[in-house]
Amino acid sequence: MKFVVKESLTDADVQSGLRAVIRDGMASQAMATLTSGAFLVAFALKLGASNLEIGLLAALPPLMQLLQIPSIYLVEKIKIRRAISTYASTIRRLPWLMIALIPFLSSPETGLVIILISAILLNSAFGAVSNCSWNSWMRDLITQERLGHFFSRRMKLSTGLGIGLCIAAAFCIDYWKRLFPDKEMYAYSFLFLVGFIAGMIGVYFISTIPEPRMSEGHEKINFLNMLVRPFEDINFRSLVMFLGSWNFAINLAAPFFTVYMLQRLGLEMSLIIGLTVLSQLMHFAFLGLWGKFTDRFSFKSVLGISRPLFVLCILAWAFTTMRERNILTVPLLIVIHIFMGISTADVNLASGNIGLKLAPKGYATVYLAGNNLVNSVAAAIAPILGGRFADFFASRELSMVLNWKSPGKELAIQTLNFQHWDFFFLFAFLIGLVAIYQLRKIKEQGEVEEKIAIKELLSEVRSDMRDLSSAGGLRKLVIFPFSIMRVLKKSMIQ
Repeated sequence: MKFVVKESLTDADVQSGLRAVIRDGMASQAMATLTSGAFLVAFALKLGASNLEIGLLAALPPLMQLLQIPSIYLVEKIKIRRAISTYASTIRRLPWLMIALIPFLSSPETGLVIILISAILLNSAFGAVSNCSWNSWMRDLITQERLGHFFSRRMKLSTGLGIGLCIAAAFCIDYWKRLFPDKEMYAYSFLFLVGFIAGMIGVYFISTIPEPRMSEGHEKINFLNMLVRPFEDINFRSLVMFLGSWNFAINLAAPFFTVYMLQRLGLEMSLIIGLTVLSQLMHFAFLGLWGKFTDRFSFKSVLGISRPLFVLCILAWAFTTMRERNILTVPLLIVIHIFMGISTADVNLASGNIGLKLAPKGYATVYLAGNNLVNSVAAAIAPILGGRFADFFASRELSMVLNWKSPGKELAIQTLNFQHWDFFFLFAFLIGLVAIYQLRKIKEQGEVEEKIAIKELLSEVRSDMRDLSSAGGLRKLVIFPFSIMRVLKKSMIQ
C-alpha cells in the first residue's frame, strides 16, 4: 500500500480525513467494547486468573506505552505516520484471533492464562507504536480551536455505538448460558471474534485519512535531547506530573471494579453490564456539554470540575458494603455509575487533548511521547501493586463503631468498615486529591477561574434539565455533586 504525504491539505482533504477519523473511532470503540472491560475480566476469571494476573492484564497496555520511546525515533526517521499507524494497528488486532481460540485449546488453565497475557502483551506493544504516530498525526490534522468540539463529537458517536453493543453482548452471553450452560467460554470467543472484525474495519478507515507533511522543529536536535525536551518545559512538566499521579490513582482501583462486583458483591454479569451501560449513557449525555465548555473555557478549567467528582465516586465504592452487601448496595452502585459516567465524559476528552494543545508545533511527537512515558509507568505500576497486595489486604480490616449506652439499653452503629478492596479505593481517593492539587499548577491559554466555569456549567445544566423535565428533583440530582465540589475546592485552597 502506498501512502502519500501532502505538503498541505485542502479543506476537502481535511473534511474527508475528519470523517474517516470518526468512522475509525466508532470501529475502534466497537472492538474495545467487545474485547475489554467486564468481558475481558470475566473471561480471565473463568480461566482461573489470580488477582495478580488480573492486575498484570490491566498493567500491560500502559506498560507497553514505553515502546513509544523507540517509536519516536521511527516516526522521526520515516515521517510517514499513516503507514506506521496502519501497519501497527493491523498487527495490534491480530492477537484477538488467538484469544478467541483459547476456549478451543486443551491446555491446562494456567497455560491458558499465559496465552491470554501473551496476546494482550503483543496487542499492547503494537498499540504503543500506533498511538505514537497517531497523536502527532492528529496534532497536525486538526486545529487547536476544533479539538474539543471534534473529539467530543467523535466520542459521543462512539459511545452511543458502544452502549448498543454492550447491551447486545450482555444478552448474547446470558442467552448462550441458558442454551449451553457448560460452554459459556465460547460466548466470549464469539465476542472477541466480532471485535477483531470491527478492529480491521477501523484499520481500513485509518488508511484513508490524509496526512500533511510533518512540521519540522526550529532546530535540529539529537534523539536523547528530544526525550529530555518535554521535561525542560516547566508548564508541560506540571501537566506530566498531574496526569502521572492521576493515572496512578485511577489504575490502582479501576481495574478491580469488575472483580469487586463479581467476587465481593456477588453480582450477576447482566447487572454489572447494566451498570456499565448506565454509566455509558450518562457519559454519552454529557459529552456534548463538556466539549462545548472545553472550547469555551479551557481543558484545565473543566478538568477542575470533573476530576473531584470522579475522585468522590472512587471513595464511594468503599461504602457499597458495611462488612457485607446490604439493601443500599445496588442503589449506591447506581448513583456511583451515574456520576462516574458524567465525570469520565470530560476526563477522557480533556485528558487526551490537553497534551495535544500544550505541545509546541513541530515537537508534538516528542512531547506527547514523553507525557505517555510517565503516564504509562504510573498506570502500569498501580494495578500490579493492587494485584500483588490484594491477598495481604484480604485479611485486614479497619472499622469504627459508634456506641450508645443508656440504662437498660445499648446501641452499636457501624460507621466505618474497610476490607480488602476498600483499602485500594481509599488510597486511590487520597492520591487523586494530590493529582487535583497538581492540576492547579498548569497554565493553559484561555483558562478561567474555576468558580466561573462552575457557575456557567450549573446554569447550563439547569437549562438542560428544564428542557428535559419539569421535575425539580431531577435538576437537584444533577446539580448536587457540583455543589459538593465547590465546597471541596474551597477547603483544598484554604
